[in-house]
Amino acid sequence: MSSDATYAVTADELRQFVERYEQLEAEKKDITEQQKEVMAEAKGRGYDTRALRKIVALRKRKPDDIAEEEAVLEVYKAALGME
Repeated sequence: MSSDATYAVTADELRQFVERYEQLEAEKKDITEQQKEVMAEAKGRGYDTRALRKIVALRKRKPDDIAEEEAVLEVYKAALGME
C-alpha cells in the first residue's frame, strides 16, 4: 500500500468525521429551535419560562444534591435576616 493510498483513505475518513459533526450541529440547531418554540408556547399560555427552565435544570439533578443546596441556602438566608 503506497503512502498516496494511505493519505486518500485518511482524507476520506477525516471528511466523514467532519460531515458527521456538521450533521450533528445541524440537528442540534433544529432541536434548539424546537426548544425555543416550546418555551414560546408555554409563555403564550401564561407560564413563567424562567421557572420552567429552573424546573428542567432541577429534574436533571439528584434529589440529595438539591436538598443540600436548599439547606445551605436557607442557612444563608437566615443569617442575613431574609426569612
